Amino acid sequence: MKNESVVMSAPGEIKIAEAPMPVCGPGEALLELLYGGLCGSDLGAYRGTYAYAQYPNVPGHEFSARIVEVADNPQGLKAGDVVIGNPYFNCGVCYSCRRGLVNCCVNNQTMGVQREGAYSRFITMPVERLYPVDGLDPKLAALVEPFAIGYHGVQQAMLSEGDRVLVVGAGTIGIFTMLAAKQKGARVYITDVAPQKLEFAEKMGADGVLLNDSPAHFAEQAQSITQGDGFDAALEAVGTPETLQLCLDSAAHGGHVVLIGISKRHLDLDSNIIQKKELMLRGSRNAGRQDFLDLIAWMKEHGAEAERMITDLYPFEQAAAAFQAFSENAASKLKVMLAF
Repeated sequence: MKNESVVMSAPGEIKIAEAPMPVCGPGEALLELLYGGLCGSDLGAYRGTYAYAQYPNVPGHEFSARIVEVADNPQGLKAGDVVIGNPYFNCGVCYSCRRGLVNCCVNNQTMGVQREGAYSRFITMPVERLYPVDGLDPKLAALVEPFAIGYHGVQQAMLSEGDRVLVVGAGTIGIFTMLAAKQKGARVYITDVAPQKLEFAEKMGADGVLLNDSPAHFAEQAQSITQGDGFDAALEAVGTPETLQLCLDSAAHGGHVVLIGISKRHLDLDSNIIQKKELMLRGSRNAGRQDFLDLIAWMKEHGAEAERMITDLYPFEQAAAAFQAFSENAASKLKVMLAF
């Protein structure tokens, strides 16, 4: 068997390189990759705008794979099983880990960011990080990880049925956040600067969309939806200071603001708005085991709905073309996927 990897050697530079065949260590499984999704963070690394990017590196943390080799294990996984993996490696000893908050480990290493990613024909992973998908289409299984990011953020928002929710950003994470909030029975509105993405969000079930083409137009639309009361929760899924400020401004008094996106720039913040509105402001980092398990089950029931998120599928050998097309046409693409 021959191993090859997608390597990002610098911003804008992608190549396919031969790689050593990985060997299973204790408690690990050898995996043959099936599908991998390009994340917004992968795109940010490609553009040189992602705060945590390192070069050179193998990108990728959204994937499905087939087990090639595995020893007896408590999870009962065996060769031939299709699995997904939890790509956020925690240290197990920091204060967060000791309290069970492994998703926000002080020393977190995410695949494709602080450590080598998944975009290789063959990889190894600890068995404890693998979740079987039990017959779920591998393409859909590769969507679970990005869905889990939005799903975890929604848990942080502590929504109630009937809440009016604003999701800022109608990219992949934003639309998955919208779908997760609708699972809670919320009325979910989504805003973006790209009309094409808002059209897609409506098709995916948004209760309403707001084109953010100017502050005045956005305010007019928000006023109409909330009668001036503001949104019960505002979830930021872009990662810019401006979109966080929009959430703070749009949230109702006593509302919840959740920050999912990652920004490389700082916000010049007038913190009085948080005190004045008595806002609950929370961060959301990565996702946890239960988030993955919940969404595997959800995908089995609603997979056809989620599959519409896949707008492009490239052979992994064409990774350079996939990244370039995604970067140049980000306003019209959602999930760009590589087939291994």
